[in-house]
This record gives sequence, C-alpha cells and structure tokens, in this order.
Amino acid sequence: MTLKLHHLRPAPGAKTAKTRVGRGEASKGKTSGRGTKGTKARYQVPVAFEGGQMPIHMRLPKLKGFKNPFKVEFQVVNLDRITELFPEGGSVTVEELVARGAVRKGQPVKVLGQGDLGVKVDVSAQAFSSSAKEKIEAAGGTTTLV
Repeated sequence: MTLKLHHLRPAPGAKTAKTRVGRGEASKGKTSGRGTKGTKARYQVPVAFEGGQMPIHMRLPKLKGFKNPFKVEFQVVNLDRITELFPEGGSVTVEELVARGAVRKGQPVKVLGQGDLGVKVDVSAQAFSSSAKEKIEAAGGTTTLV
C-alpha cells in the first residue's frame, strides 16, 4: 500500500486541546490560574496605571516645547546709541555703558551695527555683530572681547 497525504496523522500526544480557563471547579477553573485578589487577578488594569501613584502623564507639564537653560540673552547696544552717549569717542566699556544707562548691570552685552559711527571708539563687550566690527574698525577704533 502506498502512503497518501490523507493518511498522515500527528504523533500521539503531539496535539493537545486548548486549556479553557474559568470553566468550573477543575485544574484551571474558578480563579483561572491567577490566584486570589490583587491587581494581577483583576480583569482590566490600564497600562498607564502606576499603583495609585500620580501617573506620569499628570506629573509632566502641559505646555509644549522646552526652555534651554544654557541660552545666553544679550543686551544689545547699537552704534548710533554709542555715538549719542560718547560724542567725543574714547574708550567704551560695559561699566561705562551701565553708568550712562544704556544697559543693565550683570548681563552680557552685544554691540550691533545699526547707525553710523563718526568718532574713533575702543569698544570692549562680550559680543559684536560683523557689521558693527567693520564700522568700528573703519572709523579707526578697536573691538575687544571681554
């Protein structure tokens, strides 16, 4: 007799019936292998549930975006303001600008290139724009980073 495809059968014991839990007082009846009480014995527990602790989605702030703690906020001074405050030219420092009310004390200063410079000034500040640097040097002055 030849072997036909419909004669093939799985080996005895290879196929077992699916265990239907919770169907009467038998091996997996009643508590269905979950034990008694406790969170793991309950039916539906939300994925985000943290055992009564304040959930992460409620702990986090609502507003989007973030604030860079390392961002440097410069106070700006334009060249026309320097011309106004120092008509005779000379040395312009951050302390001088604070004394004449152009900037606040304790914050970094950046010099920007708006306006024209008619006098020779030696400016020292924390930062300069490229146009301000060009105009100061064209007027015969110098720029110094503090």
